[in-house]
Amino acid sequence: MRYDLNLLPIFVALTEERSVTRAAQRLGMTQPALSNALARLRTTLKDPLFIRERYGIQPTPIALELAPQIAQALAQIDDAVLGQQDFDPASAQRLFTIAPNGYVEFSLVPAIVARLQVEAPGIRLMLTPFGNDLAETGVVSGTTAMVLGRIVDPPDNLVVQHLMDEGLACVVRADHPMVGDTISRAQFEALKHVNVIPPGRLRAGLFQPLAQQNVKRDVALSVTNFFSVAEMIAVTDHVATLPQLICRRLAHDPRVKILPAPIDLGTFPVEMAWHVRYRNDPAHRWLRTLVADVVSNVAAC
Repeated sequence: MRYDLNLLPIFVALTEERSVTRAAQRLGMTQPALSNALARLRTTLKDPLFIRERYGIQPTPIALELAPQIAQALAQIDDAVLGQQDFDPASAQRLFTIAPNGYVEFSLVPAIVARLQVEAPGIRLMLTPFGNDLAETGVVSGTTAMVLGRIVDPPDNLVVQHLMDEGLACVVRADHPMVGDTISRAQFEALKHVNVIPPGRLRAGLFQPLAQQNVKRDVALSVTNFFSVAEMIAVTDHVATLPQLICRRLAHDPRVKILPAPIDLGTFPVEMAWHVRYRNDPAHRWLRTLVADVVSNVAAC
């Protein structure tokens, strides 16, 4: 039986995106061209494959059965082809889309960019947000090269690498009237807090140890990112509890001071995840090695 291999990536895109519009955008096709390809797929496989619903399309049982087999076959083809390609970082011209959470973007991405400027000046990065849903970043479909942050419940087609464990510390204004060189548990509970509520799972890393040790926190202000914390702390008597690498960055601001947390708040993992299809891609493999090395060096400083 003869069939068009070009139809298989379209089948995978439709299965993962569950939307003709998003699949067309991902593949760089027009919707009419993709619809025509879907019609040919249906003829070839003798099944409707996808049923249109109110908010997109849903794969049929036959499509669900075929999806992992076809995806695995395409991944093996990618491995075979990409594994034969050479990669010279000094001369390479390539764009990588990566999805760091807010913490990684603030504390680690600048060091990654600085390293790329020296070792691979032709490599460009595009950042896309990493929130609650891994699928929304594009890493599950492979359109995004990697995600960086705390990876929770990854699907089977993602590879996850642990990069480091991060702790927490406190930040108050430099001339705080109540807090000197240390902050006690009583002061921690009496002061009002600035709370960072990023869209991802990072916040669970603070709430859980506080609840376990029955430590109260009076949140006066909740902000959406780490960039505004120093501005809020500098003009109030509030306190913020932040990852240690972010505190290290803020330590250069003369308006604030960094203090050890009054209780053991534990650590949270920082991880990197990517689609299995990039496992043997020389450029991607080089970038993963660079990221891991940068994180290791930053954490050790």
